[in-house]
Amino acid sequence: MIDAALLPYVKRAIDRPARMLVARGISADQITLVGFCIGLLGVPALWGGLFWVALLCLALNRLADGLDGAVARLTRPTDRGAFLDIALDFMFYGLFPLGFALHDPAMNALPAAVLICSFIGTGSSFLAFSIIAEKRRLASREYPTKGIYYLGGLTEGTETIALFVAMCLVPAVFPWLAYGYAGLCAITTLTRWWAGWRVFD
Repeated sequence: MIDAALLPYVKRAIDRPARMLVARGISADQITLVGFCIGLLGVPALWGGLFWVALLCLALNRLADGLDGAVARLTRPTDRGAFLDIALDFMFYGLFPLGFALHDPAMNALPAAVLICSFIGTGSSFLAFSIIAEKRRLASREYPTKGIYYLGGLTEGTETIALFVAMCLVPAVFPWLAYGYAGLCAITTLTRWWAGWRVFD
């Protein structure tokens, strides 16, 4: 919901670090892969109850997610890079709640499953819209630098990361946060379905 508004500020903040990485010959794909691996480490950290470690992994993963795009724009954006970025992002979003389910299956497994299911709704509607939009050569005015058509919604990347941060800071309320956010994701999914129904024929 607020990704587009934050994007200019994020770009300014990461421009200098991105230029430093380019000067050292570090590619966007390398940043994407390293960032994903760091994010993966958050899952066993959550499993073991090391929530501050998981929070650090989350922060570094999201930093890499911003830097890879900035580096790509300073060098040469590729379809492979766009593919890696979106595919690994979606995987990370599904894995993070899994860590809470592993930590306390009795309390967290069902809300984690509901949340991950809601992510499937938002993710599939997002990607389905993007595929048809690309076929029709539509361009997103709000996200012109994205590798694919980026359809916004009530629950976007910023809100999801804020959710994960809250879960790490107050893990005892994970079920309530998961159920509440799953409801917001359901609204996002419905609005994207409606957008696809209305735009495409």
